[in-house]
Amino acid sequence: MKATLFKEVGYSLSKLIEDIDMGEIGLPDIQRPFIWNAAKVRDLFDSMYKGFPVGYLLFWVNGYAEGHRLIGLDEKQNIPRLLIVDGQQRLTSLYSVIKGKPVLRNDYSAQHIKIAFRPNDTKFEVADAAIRRDPEFISDISGLWSGKVSRNRFVKDFIRRLRRNREVSEDEEDLLSESIDHLYDLRNYPFTALELSSTVEEEQVADVFVRINSKGITLNQADFILTLMSVFWDEGRTQLEWFCRAARTPSVGEPSPYNHFIEPDPDQLLRVGVGLGFRRARLKNVYSILRGKDLESEEFSNERRTKQFEVLKHAQAKVLDLQNWHEYFKSLVHAGFRGAPMISSQVGLLYAYVMYLIGKYDFHVDPYKLRNLIARWFFMTSLTARYSASPETSMQADLARLRTANNADEFIKTLNQVILDTLTEDFWNITLPNELATSSARSPSLFAYYAALNLLDARVLFSKMKISELLDPALKAKKAAIERHHLFPKNYLKKQEITEIRDTNQIANYALVEWVDNIDISDMSPSEYFPKYAERFSKDELDEMSYWHALQKGWETMSYEDFLIARRRAIAQVIRDGFNRLLKPSENI
Repeated sequence: MKATLFKEVGYSLSKLIEDIDMGEIGLPDIQRPFIWNAAKVRDLFDSMYKGFPVGYLLFWVNGYAEGHRLIGLDEKQNIPRLLIVDGQQRLTSLYSVIKGKPVLRNDYSAQHIKIAFRPNDTKFEVADAAIRRDPEFISDISGLWSGKVSRNRFVKDFIRRLRRNREVSEDEEDLLSESIDHLYDLRNYPFTALELSSTVEEEQVADVFVRINSKGITLNQADFILTLMSVFWDEGRTQLEWFCRAARTPSVGEPSPYNHFIEPDPDQLLRVGVGLGFRRARLKNVYSILRGKDLESEEFSNERRTKQFEVLKHAQAKVLDLQNWHEYFKSLVHAGFRGAPMISSQVGLLYAYVMYLIGKYDFHVDPYKLRNLIARWFFMTSLTARYSASPETSMQADLARLRTANNADEFIKTLNQVILDTLTEDFWNITLPNELATSSARSPSLFAYYAALNLLDARVLFSKMKISELLDPALKAKKAAIERHHLFPKNYLKKQEITEIRDTNQIANYALVEWVDNIDISDMSPSEYFPKYAERFSKDELDEMSYWHALQKGWETMSYEDFLIARRRAIAQVIRDGFNRLLKPSENI
């Protein structure tokens, strides 16, 4: 019989809380994003009170030599002996309520989860204003374990407050005391933990997690690395989380990571740091490297671990540098992209940031040249959805191409060659027009078309306002400044028995117009409304507008199928022309 990978260990709730306090169990900082809502925490306490099981905990033995290392600001904490694999939300809930500590929500707002308890019928509730005014409730059960008053004093104070509002018989007093005593004794609630051996690989840990977790949530390598950072470089993980929190809120007069392109998560920025520091997109081996494991001998070394964490520290400092962060976004603006609504892949955005940082720090590319290069690179990767199917594999291949580059010129040449090899004649003339045959509102080719219109300084259809002006993310009104208009209105197509969304909502049937015009056009046929709006412009203006919006001469009288085919080809040409604005005259493709 094959040896088991784990041993079963029993814990009381009080022992778990004590071990977390002492640092024996590596529970991530209470100030990290917490997923559970308060109602789920309430239900957890209700189940425990009723004596129901609340699931296994899964720990992973750290596997390092004994020693002391500071985690956070508490000098009493030891290096965690156990890392939490499954049960983090439960333990965070229990630790937060028992200790009366607030948690950070997904939106990075602090919340003190207050669970109320009504001893008369042993009902748990999430505390609200009404419950806090109700003398029948203990509005925050955290006070029972706070240590500020004894259990007996806590019970007597509750009954005294209750008697101010109504009579309490001796029998009821006994009942209330017993209910509160039972709540207090939850500190002895038994938990069963499965402790995985330190020799178990992270892939096996992930497999065990999925097999015992009914929700089937898959752990990824970034989860393991972030957990490892909590143990050996908690400051680094805190930096990631602060950065992500600040990126979600506009600042006033202070430098900030806030931007209009992405609200990053810690695991995303971790990938950027790993890409820069280790030139790796696949995180599979990075976790082992950061643990100090020799991939050949499979032995662990504290010295090796320290050295690899230094690499990550230096890389992360560059990733989180606000000047780098915003200079990179200038490259996206230079490429014609204006904000998050035009980004089809956050992975692609972050991988382009890796290339920007490698170009700046490893190859010392001139800032002006680097901005132009990354603008071209991002446009290409976004247009072709380069990092959509197998992002790590594709990025790993791109990083591998840099191994032969030794200076700035070779770095630039390598990336430009990838661009040329990707955006071939066949791509522009065959692949791209075919990819435009979609009704997806978030198609990479559609966003590339908008970017190209920005690069060409195009104006909105039937308007003298520039598209770049109306796509400005700073414009926020009830009605969008710019809307997608059906060139062949849906009700008009319906009369021709064309009703399928995949047909009526083709990218080639949309054009950008101001919302007022979109309302006025309504369901008119193209041959009816186009001449009317064309009168606003001179012949030269009309020709220019028709080019930008890929409208063939006489399009308004064409059959719908012929119109779509012709316009897809014309849109592909506009995208190509826009992209060529990012190239030197001799580099046009």
